[in-house]
Amino acid sequence: MEKEGYLAAGYNYVAVDDCWLEEKRDANKRMVADRQRFPSGIKALADYVHGKGLKFGIYQDYGTNTCAGYPGVLGYEEIDVKTFAEWEVDYIKLDGCYVDPSKYDTGYPAFGKLLNETGRPILYSCSWPAYHDNPNYTSIAKHCNLWRNYRDIDDSWTSVKNIMQWFAENQDELVKYAGPGHWNDPDMLIIGNFGLSLDQARVQMAVWSILAAPLLMSVDLATIRPEFKEVLLNEDVIAVDQDPLGKQGKRVWTGSDCEIWNRELADGSYAIAFVNLREDGAPFTLQASFDNMKIPKQIYKVVVGIQFNFKNGYGSESGRPQFPT
Repeated sequence: MEKEGYLAAGYNYVAVDDCWLEEKRDANKRMVADRQRFPSGIKALADYVHGKGLKFGIYQDYGTNTCAGYPGVLGYEEIDVKTFAEWEVDYIKLDGCYVDPSKYDTGYPAFGKLLNETGRPILYSCSWPAYHDNPNYTSIAKHCNLWRNYRDIDDSWTSVKNIMQWFAENQDELVKYAGPGHWNDPDMLIIGNFGLSLDQARVQMAVWSILAAPLLMSVDLATIRPEFKEVLLNEDVIAVDQDPLGKQGKRVWTGSDCEIWNRELADGSYAIAFVNLREDGAPFTLQASFDNMKIPKQIYKVVVGIQFNFKNGYGSESGRPQFPT
């Protein structure tokens, strides 16, 4: 991340997910890192990450156990938050397994309050709404920096499409709560693994950026293929994702298994994603209009951030999407 351009592109957190813990707390009821995986402990790991100019993130669960069965924070909130601050953690994802759902609406805000009381700036990622039938997004946006809305992503095109569909179906409610400091999270980028083709990886990167989503890579950077690395480091698309207005975009048109997504940007321009969900492999021309792109009728300067591959049905013969004249 430090040497190959990821940090320079804006990927500045390294986060450890579930299974980092020992199965039991120590005699003082403190969390203990797995002694084989992390023989020097979490504080030493955080120091190493900070020494690379990066920030360090970690996982925990609001329940009695994490989703994988390791000790959760329930009943130990104060000592765990104190421990995280002593370890100089910069990011915490708090999952929601093994707890009475009625506790979410009070437990997540209370944990966030404890984080604030440490005086250390810690990004707070909540899984609160993902476990809730009727999430109170007003409270969630007040108490969390980002939150998982929906089910876990799998390393598959089907999973990516399902998440896109869910966000599109619920977008009118979700966009009201996204903005600087508080974000809807459709889950990690699976680009460069096994489940997505190159064109499908481009779709995920583009739509996640239209959604103003946190861009969290989940891939082995030591073995990633260059063409997938290029997608993850696309400066134009990252700039859309990180646009300072922070306005989440929407799906504005759908038909023939194709979609148009639109996001308004801080400088008054628009980011438009033309998405082909067809799996027949045949070329498909999308006749985009101002109406179905939901943009004003005027002259535009067009900048193409990702050029899709014609032979797989993405874009035009020149490799560029079709735009109205």
